[in-house]
Amino acid sequence: MKKNLLVGMLGLVGILAGCASVKTADFDDIKLYTLKNKTGTMVKITNYGATVTSIVTTDREGQMADIALGYNDVSGYMNAVDKPYFGSIVGRYGNRIALGRFSIDGEEYELATNNNANHLHGGVIGFDKVVWDAEVIGAHALRLSYLAKDGEEGYPGNLQIAVTYTLTEDNELKLDYVATTDKKTPVNLTNHTYFNLKGEGEGDILGHELLINAKATTPVDSGLIPTGKIIPVAGTPFDFTTAKAIGRDIGKKDQQLEFGLGYDHNWVLDKGDKDGKMTLAATVYEPTTGRFMEVFTQEPGIQFYCGNFLAGNLKGKAGRTYVNRGGFCLETQHYPDSPNQKNFPSTILNPGEEYKTMTIYRFSAK
Repeated sequence: MKKNLLVGMLGLVGILAGCASVKTADFDDIKLYTLKNKTGTMVKITNYGATVTSIVTTDREGQMADIALGYNDVSGYMNAVDKPYFGSIVGRYGNRIALGRFSIDGEEYELATNNNANHLHGGVIGFDKVVWDAEVIGAHALRLSYLAKDGEEGYPGNLQIAVTYTLTEDNELKLDYVATTDKKTPVNLTNHTYFNLKGEGEGDILGHELLINAKATTPVDSGLIPTGKIIPVAGTPFDFTTAKAIGRDIGKKDQQLEFGLGYDHNWVLDKGDKDGKMTLAATVYEPTTGRFMEVFTQEPGIQFYCGNFLAGNLKGKAGRTYVNRGGFCLETQHYPDSPNQKNFPSTILNPGEEYKTMTIYRFSAK
């Protein structure tokens, strides 16, 4: 095995409790893989949920820290209170679908509803709760694949998917997504890593300075389902076109902030004539450590979520609890509820077509 990609068993203590998604025969197949480059950057990934469990990067002083929220063993991911989706690939449809229903060619499909009356992140047993097949590719890449069968969580079609994680010598974590289907089906895959550039468990992220290359958002109703409108961010707390602290405007009186308990919304990226091509979606700078993260994507949108539902009841890898707004997510995606929104870019994958998209997280310090 290549020296920069290590593999070991992920702790399985308590794995049986409350677990309906993994069969006993799968336990020995759950492993933890480590990608490491020459700079010392290290990423750990388990094939349970195709989950990023750890990202270790340097600060401006050369000090290393884990900047991804998560757990030390697989039981945490299986049994976590409130199911925060730490680091996982979510799907078949990342984000929400209203009332768990949509139609294709006049046929209505009913999905599992796991977010009040709505469908969220693939349902009760989404891609974050299954064991993926793993294949080591070279020294710096891991390919994870899964077959989502026709009817799983209510979706039509046998969907064959693969996600390849690659860690480059330039401190880029590349995520390559590929999928095919034998029936028309909606597909919207994303990664749900929570970041804290100070280090996981090191307080809240409100002082992080965020820039999002988007002049518009898709506003939501009280159930966080898009209204179908696309509105400008100018003059609102949602304007991150110039970098600002995440906490600067989060307490302002605004109906959208009230609905999300903070930021939990989709931004419409400024793609212009680069639709479908790789563009810079967002940057995040943490002033005390100097850590800097850039997000590049081919997707038309990005969900910025600032850990509004973290409540101090989950303990992370270093033994510290995750406080409210103790991590943020930047989930590259198509827009929420697109199967029910005719003016949103389509997420329907047809037989004979290939779903293919890439997202890159680049880490540095300044």
